[in-house]
Amino acid sequence: MKKFVRMALAAVIALVVGLTVTSCTEDSSQDKENQRKQDTYDHLVAQQPAGRMEYSPTREAINQWIKTWGKRGKLSYVYIQNANGEYGYFIMKGLPVPRCKMLTPTERVESYSNGVAVLAQPGMDGTYTTGSTCNAYYGFDATTGAYMEFTVGTNQSFFLFDKPMTMPEYASAKQLGPTSVKDVEKQR
Repeated sequence: MKKFVRMALAAVIALVVGLTVTSCTEDSSQDKENQRKQDTYDHLVAQQPAGRMEYSPTREAINQWIKTWGKRGKLSYVYIQNANGEYGYFIMKGLPVPRCKMLTPTERVESYSNGVAVLAQPGMDGTYTTGSTCNAYYGFDATTGAYMEFTVGTNQSFFLFDKPMTMPEYASAKQLGPTSVKDVEKQR
């Protein structure tokens, strides 16, 4: 029995020593590089701390955006430029909405004993999306309420205003939706 206890004790000691030695391994080269980046960042922050502003033009711009677009019935004038430099326009109720915007969470985080998983959630239409529809926008026509959708990308850009534009490139823009600038002016 004593021999068994000694052997068991020796095995436990060997196991503890083995685990201790393996846990003291050197950091990987990636760990070293990450630590170097952190050390450099800490050094630069100490040498050049962020300044303090007395006034934030960014906050002012965000607040102005809220004042502009936070009104029910606000119209947006969406001018689209194609690859040939030609302009067209839509007039929409409210802002154009990217197709990837949702009113409900798109992901759920699940915690497990061995880690965390981020799980996709279905959209309001019961389907899943990859989030790759952020270049497609939709909205509703200002007078008819007709659904409109457009995509921007490599050869097409859009410019958003809260008033009709009078600059030459915009003034000659083709009406692309049911509502014209003249239709809106008649209603005011």
